[in-house]
Amino acid sequence: MTGVRCLVTGATGYIGGRLVPELLDAGHRVRCLARSPEKLRDHPWAGRAEVVRGDATDAESVGAAMRDIDVAYYLVHALGTGSRFEERDRAAARIFAEQAAAQGVRRVVYLGGLTPAGIPVQELSPHLRSRAEVGEILLAAPVPATVLRAAVIIGSGSASFEMLRYLTERLPVMVTPSWVGTRCQPIGVRDVLRYLVGSAAMPPEVNRAFDVGGPDVVTYEEMMRRYAVVAELPKRLILRVPMLTPRLSSHWIGLVTPVPRALARPLAESLRHEVVCGEHDIARYVPGTPIGFDEALALALRRVRDAKVTTRWSSASLPGAPSDPLPTDPDWAGGSLYTDRREIEVDASPEALWRVVEGIGGDNGWYSFPLAWAVRGWLDRLVGGVGIRRGRRDAARLRVGDSLDFWRVEEIEPGRLLRLRAEMRLPGLAWLEMRAEPAGTDGGRARYRQRAVFHPRGLLGHMYWWSVSPFHAVVFGGMARNIARAAER
Repeated sequence: MTGVRCLVTGATGYIGGRLVPELLDAGHRVRCLARSPEKLRDHPWAGRAEVVRGDATDAESVGAAMRDIDVAYYLVHALGTGSRFEERDRAAARIFAEQAAAQGVRRVVYLGGLTPAGIPVQELSPHLRSRAEVGEILLAAPVPATVLRAAVIIGSGSASFEMLRYLTERLPVMVTPSWVGTRCQPIGVRDVLRYLVGSAAMPPEVNRAFDVGGPDVVTYEEMMRRYAVVAELPKRLILRVPMLTPRLSSHWIGLVTPVPRALARPLAESLRHEVVCGEHDIARYVPGTPIGFDEALALALRRVRDAKVTTRWSSASLPGAPSDPLPTDPDWAGGSLYTDRREIEVDASPEALWRVVEGIGGDNGWYSFPLAWAVRGWLDRLVGGVGIRRGRRDAARLRVGDSLDFWRVEEIEPGRLLRLRAEMRLPGLAWLEMRAEPAGTDGGRARYRQRAVFHPRGLLGHMYWWSVSPFHAVVFGGMARNIARAAER
C-alpha cells in the first residue's frame, strides 16, 4: 500500500524524526505538525515533506493539519511538563481523536509504553499510566487505531540506550538499585520504525493494541553485562542495594549519564515492574523478524562511533525550556537586556573560522577555562538541569534544533552565523551568538564576532548577571581568543 497521506506529530523528537524519512522512502506523502517548523528546516528530508505550524493541544491547528490525511501518527507526550502532565496528555489525545474523526482520517497510530501484566493501573508509574490512558482514549474513538506498546527502545541516541551506555562505560563497579533484576523485553529502534510504517497499511477493521519487543527477555543487569561484551569492555561488577528507590536512582543516573533527572526518573520507574510482551500478533500484519538485543546494541554503537546519529533523545526541546526568539530591541526586555560583545580579527579564512565555530562543544569543548564550564554543568545537573554532557549529535555539522551540551541551536546560517539558546537552569533567558565574517576583500582574513545576551527574570536575574560578569573576561574573552587561534592553526 503506497501513496498514503500521513501526518506525523512529534517530528522534532527522537522517533518522529526517524519515522518521516522511513515513510517517505516507503512511497508515502508526509505532512509534519510542529510548534517550531524551523527546527525541521535542516533535516535531510525537509524538502520532501510538508511542514505546518501547530500544537497538539490546539484543536484548530490539529484539525487543519489533518485535512486530506489518511493515517495520523501520534508521537507526542507531555512528560516532564509538571505535575499536571497526565492531564495535558489526556486533553491532547482527546483533541487528536476528535479531529481525526472530524477530518475523515482512516487510521491513527500511536507508540506507547508496554505495561506490566496483572498490575493495577493505579500502581503504575505516572509515565506508564499516562501512556496507557492515551492508548485507551485513541482506541475508544471512532477512527480505528493501532497502539504499539514498547518497553526499552535500543538505538543510537535513544534515552534508554544512552542511559545504558554511560552507566556501563563509566562505572566498572556499580552499586545498583533492586530494579536491575527486573525482566524486560527491549526492542531495536529499526523494528519500532518498521512496525510504525507497516501500521499504515493495516485493514480498517483492526482497532487494538499490540505488544512489540525483540526476541530477548533480559534483566537490566544482564543488559549492562551484555553491553560490556558487545562494546569490548572489561567485565563489570554489579552490586545491588535495595534501598535505592526510583527517585534516588534518578539522581544517580542524572549524575553519571547525560540523561537529566527529569527524564531518568520515569525511565527508572518504568523498570520497577516486569514488562514482557504477552503476544506477538503484530507479525500477522507487519512481516519481518525482529533483531536480537546484541545486534541492536552493535548497530547503535556503530552509528555512534561513525557519527551517524540522525536523532537523539534530546532532539526535542526540553519541556519548559525557553523558546522565545532572541530579542533585538532592548525595549523587549523593559530596558534590562545585558550583553557581552567580543570581536577579533583572525589570520585565517572565514571558511576555516567557520569550521571551528560549527565544531564547538561536545568533545571539542568551549575553548575557554574548561573547569568553569564543567562546574557550571555540574551545578546545573544538581538543580535538575541537563548539564553539559548532552554533547553533539554530529561531531562536525549542526542543524537548527540540535542540542549542544546545555544549549540548543536556534539559528544557523552556514559559513556565517551560529546562534545558541541556553537550556541550563537560569533566572532568565540567555543566548550565545557567533559570527564568521570576511575581514578584507581577498578572503584571506576573517573577523570573529561573539555576543552573549541575557534577559533577567526578576531581581534574582539581575543579581545573577552581576555576580558572573567579573568572570566574562576570562570565559568569553578567552573563548574568542582561543577560537581565533584554533582557526589560525
